[in-house]
Order: sequence, then C-alpha cells, then structure tokens
Amino acid sequence: MRPRPLALAAAFAVLPLTAISLGVTAAQAAPTPNAASPRVALPNTVTPAVARSEKKGDVPAAQQLSVAVSLKLRNTAELDRFLTAVTTPGAAEYGKYLTPAQFTALYGPTQAAVEQVKSFLKSQGLTVASVSDNRQVVNAQGTAEQIAKAFGTHESAYLDPQQQRTFFANDAAASVPADLAEVVQGVSGLNNHTVRTTRLARPQSQTAPNATPNATPSGFGPSQYDGAYKLNGMGADGTGTTVALWEFDGYKSANLSTYDTQYGLSGPAVSTVSVDGANYDSAPGGGQGEVELDSEIVRGVAPKATQLVYEAPNSDQGEIDMAAKIVADNRVSVISISWGSCEPDTTASSMTAVDNSFKQAAAQGISIFSASGDDGSRDCTRSTSGSTVKAVDFPASSPHQTGVGGTNLKVSGTTYTSESAWSTAGGGVSTVFAKPSWQTGTGVTGTMRTVPDVASNADPASGFAIYTAGGWQVYGGTSAAAPLWSGYAALFNQKAKAAGKPVLGEASPKLYTVANSASYGTTFHDTVTGKNQDFSTKTGYDQVTGWGSPIADTLSTALLGGTSTGNTVTVTNPGDQSTATGTAVSLQVSASDSAGGQTLTFSATGLPTGLSISSTGLITGTATTAGSFNVTVTAKDTTNATGSASFTWTVGTGSTCTPAQLLGNGGFETGTAAPWTASSGVVDNGTGEAAHSGSWKAWMDGYGSAHTDTLSQTVTIPAGCKATFSFWVHIDTAETGTTAYDKLTVQAGSTTLATYSNANAAAGYVQKSFDLSSFAGQTVTLKFTGVEDSSLKTSFVIDDASVATS
Repeated sequence: MRPRPLALAAAFAVLPLTAISLGVTAAQAAPTPNAASPRVALPNTVTPAVARSEKKGDVPAAQQLSVAVSLKLRNTAELDRFLTAVTTPGAAEYGKYLTPAQFTALYGPTQAAVEQVKSFLKSQGLTVASVSDNRQVVNAQGTAEQIAKAFGTHESAYLDPQQQRTFFANDAAASVPADLAEVVQGVSGLNNHTVRTTRLARPQSQTAPNATPNATPSGFGPSQYDGAYKLNGMGADGTGTTVALWEFDGYKSANLSTYDTQYGLSGPAVSTVSVDGANYDSAPGGGQGEVELDSEIVRGVAPKATQLVYEAPNSDQGEIDMAAKIVADNRVSVISISWGSCEPDTTASSMTAVDNSFKQAAAQGISIFSASGDDGSRDCTRSTSGSTVKAVDFPASSPHQTGVGGTNLKVSGTTYTSESAWSTAGGGVSTVFAKPSWQTGTGVTGTMRTVPDVASNADPASGFAIYTAGGWQVYGGTSAAAPLWSGYAALFNQKAKAAGKPVLGEASPKLYTVANSASYGTTFHDTVTGKNQDFSTKTGYDQVTGWGSPIADTLSTALLGGTSTGNTVTVTNPGDQSTATGTAVSLQVSASDSAGGQTLTFSATGLPTGLSISSTGLITGTATTAGSFNVTVTAKDTTNATGSASFTWTVGTGSTCTPAQLLGNGGFETGTAAPWTASSGVVDNGTGEAAHSGSWKAWMDGYGSAHTDTLSQTVTIPAGCKATFSFWVHIDTAETGTTAYDKLTVQAGSTTLATYSNANAAAGYVQKSFDLSSFAGQTVTLKFTGVEDSSLKTSFVIDDASVATS
C-alpha cells in the first residue's frame, strides 16, 4: 500500500487580489524621488477605470504582484514603410516576409536594452521571471511595495461601481529613470481591472436558466456556411497551413471529436500551447464554449489545417505575453481572436504593447482576424464606462489586424440568399489608433481607425451548430465570424502556396484594395440593410459590417492577382491514394469550369517522389520513396480562375499492411517494465489496485504527496497502415469536487492525445482509444505522465495497452 499523508491543503490559503484585506497589513511606503536619477512618466499606464471607481484602501505592502515591462521597437518609420511595401503588389519587397530573427535584428529592442531593463528591475529588488523571445517584454515579480517604488507610483484597491467588483490599480502614471525611458514603452500588471471577455452570443431560448443542450445539431453546419460563402468553391481544405487560436480558457478534445464525427471531418489533432504556465484543458471554465466554437468553425472551413490553441492568463500581462509568444514562435500563418475588451477601459500602454507584436506578425506574413464585439457601437456596455459611451473593441481596433463584424445570414439549402446587419455587431471609431493609410474608400471617413473591416454571419438567430457542454448548442456572436474568416485565410494560403504566390499576411490592406476595385461586387456581399445603435449599413464600407462578407472563390482569385470574372473552377477530389514503391501509377484528375469553352491547365504540389502530373491532369510514374504525402492538384482556366483539391497519398514499402499488435508487454504480465520505460515502482502486482486482467498493471502516482510518474514505449507504425492506440485506465482518488488537482497526460510524440484528472475518477476500468494513422511511416513515442500534487492521493492505473494496425 502506498502511504497517504495527512491532508495539508486547509493549512494554507491564497487570497485573490480581488479580496484584498484593507488596513491590516503594513501599508506601502510613499515613493521617494531620487534626485540623482530624474524620472520620466510613462503615458497611458493608469487604467481609466480609476477615475470612475471608489478607492477603498491600500494594497498590502507584502502582496505579490507581477508586471510586464514592454520595450519600444526601433526604426519605426522604416518599419512602417516596410509594412506598406510587403503588402503592395508590384513593390520590390512584396511578399518578402521576415523571420523573427530578421525582425528583431532590424526593428526589435536590442539585447543591450533588455539588459538595461533587467538591471534596473533587479536593483529595485524585483525578480526577473522571463524575457520574451522577441525581446519586447520583460516580466518581473515582487511585492506591491517594491513594484510601487520601482515605478514611482502607489497601489490601491478600488470598487468598480458598474461591475460591483474590487480591483487593484496604480493611482498615478508609472515612471522610470530618464535613461530607461528611451527604451521602455510601458508597464502592465499594475492593475487587474481589465478582463477579456468572449464575443459569443446565444439565441434567447438558450439563455434561460433551465436551457439544456440539444441531443442533435441545429443551426448552420459546415455545408451551409461553406456553400453560402463559396468557401467550398476554393478547392482547398487547409492542408499545410496552421491557425493559432487566441484563448483565455480551455477545451475538451472529446467535444471537438464529436463535431468532426457528426460532419465527417478529419484533420490534424488540435494541440495546446501554454503561455505563462496557463493550461485550462483539464478543467475548462466559463469560456470553454468559446474555445470549442473557435476550433469547430475553423475545422468546418479548413478541416486539414493544423490548430494550435494558445492559452494565457486573462490579464494585461497574459495578453501581451501571448502576442509576443505567437509571433516569436512563428509556427502559424493565421491568428483567430474571439476575446476582447473595450478601448476606454483598457490602458493604451497595454494595447500598444500588443499592437507592437501585431506589427511583427504583419512583417512575418501572419494574418490576424479579431471579433469586433457583441455590444454594437457601445462596447463598454458590460464594463466600467457603461452603455452611454460610444466605444470599439480591442484587439479589433488595432490597425495591424482585420476586425470582423457580424450579420444575419439567410440561405436556401447551401445557397446564399441574403444578409442583413446583426443589430449588436460591434463597430465604430477608435479613440486610440489613427486611421491607417490603407483604410480608404466609399464610406470611410474621419482621421481615426474605424471598425470593422469585414463581416460574416454572427447573429445567434442564424447561429452555428456547436458541440460543447455535453450536447449541441446554437452559438453566434462575432466570435463565430472571426474564426470563419481565419479558416478562409488558411484556405487562401494553401492556394497561394500552390500557385507560388505569397501568403495573405496582413489582410486588411489587400482586402481594401479589392474592395476599392471594379471587382468589389463579385468578391464581397455588400450588406446594405440594418444597423447597430449609432451606425447604419450603406453601400460600400460601413461601421457595422465593414465591406461585407466574402464571396470566397472570386475574392481569392482577385487577391492572387487574377481577374475576378466570376468563373468557378472545381477540381474533383480523387480521394486519398495509396500505392507501393516500385509500382507504376496512372491517375486521371478531372475538373470543370462554370464558363463553357475554357481550357484547363493542371499542376500539382506534394506528389510522391517519382510521380508527375501532365497539363491535362494525368498523374503517372513510379513512386520511389515510402511515406505520407500531402498532394494539392490545381486547375487554372484562361482567365486565371483556379480551383484545387487536396488529398493524402500514402506510399508503402511494397506490401499491404499486415495486421499486427505493435506494443510489447501491453499487459505488463512479464513482471518487468521492458520494453516500456517506467518510473520506479510503476509496474506493479500489489493488491492496493486491481489489474484489468491478469495480475500486473502500471500503477502511476497514488502517494498523496507531490510526485510524478512516467511510462513510455516507442513504436514504429508501418507506412500504409491504419493504427489504433488503446488502453484501459482506472482512476481512483481521495480528492473531492471537480477541480483537477492531479493529472494524467497521454501523448504521442509532441501531440497531446488526452488529459485526465482526479475529476474523471470512476469505479472500474474504462477503455480509451486514439487514431494514430497520421503517424504511419513514422517512429513515435507513446507516453503517460502522471502528476500528483502535495495532498490527497490519486492513482492512475493503466493496463492492457495495444497499438493495433490494419
């Protein structure tokens, strides 16, 4: 039996910063100016909420706080010139995007500036926690007193009268020594007032307290919105592209799988990227529906696109760090954002820090689509400023991304019939960002940035079928519009790569160019009926729906530099192919054109080595190399209208797949771990936990103290084979409630297949299965990692594992 120590959890408590004890602990000392080092105030570092809230007292001097110091970009005039050139067809630098290293070398903060900031922070007694890879953010920690002194301000507790919640904030602008002001943009984390919220909306019938999920889907599915916007006419499925989802909550993979199964979709497994240690997937919160909505709509539009879910703490610092990490990682070509905050209740300093990373994204060819908000032209309705203030949503107001508004879509089957404005779609005029040079055209007025740029279906009354919370829901909101446009960008990028053209990159300058051309009427649905509180739709651009919703196939043709004639080229997908090395291949791919008399010319990318395609679409040759190949076949007519189809071509080693069980010692009945690699004591035949069959099993954790166990085995999955990884798991716990304290993570290589916790405890064993067919032709390590916290034991017991091929 494994020992169980006495529970210690009740002996310690962490007080949330929103429940600050006033007048009990030592107060912060007043900041003392240093005459030898004159200070410079950093503008826009006080949350506007301070002026509208009631001060309740001091933040305790010893309270731990964390701040993000944002550094200024360099050579900003040259950067602005480059960002214009890289999105302008015909310019020498058009489409010549930078790598993160090139951007940092040309425009990012210098390493010397980073060291200068670190030295200052350390001299104030603060701990430097991290520096972003793009050198734009230095994170530090310390007490409220240390941080207040370091930045020449004071931390107080306030009551927000609109939201009736307590928050902390600096009373006056942060300041730094004059020499440091040359490199520091701002300081975030001095307040915790701004909370990013989802831009998700439900029909009235689903907002009632007794509303329950549906057993079957209602609302728009992929065939309807793909057909209405002609996304399915692009001849692409997202193969070879990657989309980042910008999130402050988590998701359940099982819900995403149910959506895929319902609509016959398949694609790469969705995976999570943690920012600042955040990972909500084991116990998602109130934003779970948002994350699953984002993922499911991207999957519905671009099923073969890889999705990376970036999860960050919901704070100014978390948002800044997420922006910096995504662009520094440089793993994606599209970012979908469905969370936001109203401009008047967010510090301009923090918004500028995020926008600096968006400038880097634009320079690297990354497209960003952000929901414009669900409170019409009064975006602060649910925030401190209230419903009387005209306001727009951030990040949608940033000039280096594309703001997406909302409509009510009407269809006949899968055919577009009409569209009107959604009455609460976000839109209006920024008070922070000036109008960018590309924002021109009929309906564009003023000197400040206006929002949105484009739109698509968002009204929950014409909402989307989404699987979440144990059933089918109908969701809308500009949260649904942003991932739809992000999925479109993934399809476009696939087509652009196949045609040897640059990816979309910063989308707005290019979209405005098309909207201001003769092609506007064939590339956008211009919404001319409806309004939000203060703005009405009209011909051309408006502050409710922007330029309108996409006619995806012709819009792509225009963006690729062709003439948008309205011709639609459709390539008939031949389906996934498999062959053996040394075997001759002959496959005819066919296509059709909506215009008669057109001659179609075929090309292909990603063909297996040894195969080629003729101009008439005949693929011939003999495959010489085993593996899995992502193939895209494109057909182009004489007007440059194109269509494409993508499929997987698996090349085996010359024989069909022989069914086999690949894992060794799957039931652990040899009494030893081999060929598994396991922590000491994991392979066990004790009586404390029963085996699923036989006498032996792998018993992970169960100590009731901080402990980590691992169990792994490496297998090679033959090319051309389908593979299913299955195992039986029993979770036994002394924990209570639904909070995930102890966790079991299951991985295949770097892909997380599932995460379980004490919240999943149940009597007996449950079998879990995962499709590993995407690893055919590869060697992959299957790994279980059990992590137990410091009290109350949880046992994760594994038995009868197998990898079966067919």
